[in-house]
Amino acid sequence: MEQTLVLVKPDGVQRGLIGETIRRLERRGLRLIAAKFQIVDRELAEKHYAIHKGKPFYDGLIDYITSAPVMAMVWEGPGAIAAVRQTMGATRPTEAQTGSIRHDFALEIGRNLTHASDGQETAKVEIELWFQERELIQWSRDTDRWIFENV
Repeated sequence: MEQTLVLVKPDGVQRGLIGETIRRLERRGLRLIAAKFQIVDRELAEKHYAIHKGKPFYDGLIDYITSAPVMAMVWEGPGAIAAVRQTMGATRPTEAQTGSIRHDFALEIGRNLTHASDGQETAKVEIELWFQERELIQWSRDTDRWIFENV
């Protein structure tokens, strides 16, 4: 079962979009296996955004992600990474598909509400960065057989 990290970033938290994000992912059929509401310290922020170190927008990213709480979650399901990214929409909200979270609620790339892992390797690294193994709850729903083909 594929897993992916999802963050409702500070702007999404401040705008009250945690529930909307969870609702859409649950309705999509994905299963939540970990969640925590937290203030991101500088060390975690720098590790999470290490790929952008040295870019002109790096310091702004660090300041932004540490400015208010985030909701960090791990979701799983077949094709979870692609499903979550489709549900969130393109990074640039004005290019996001109609009906996606970013299309429906965001205007600018610097305030695009959410983060979602972009591939399996990235998801593994990000999940390990944000969560300890014991925090990932393995469980099944009675409805899984109606959502997943191979349960």
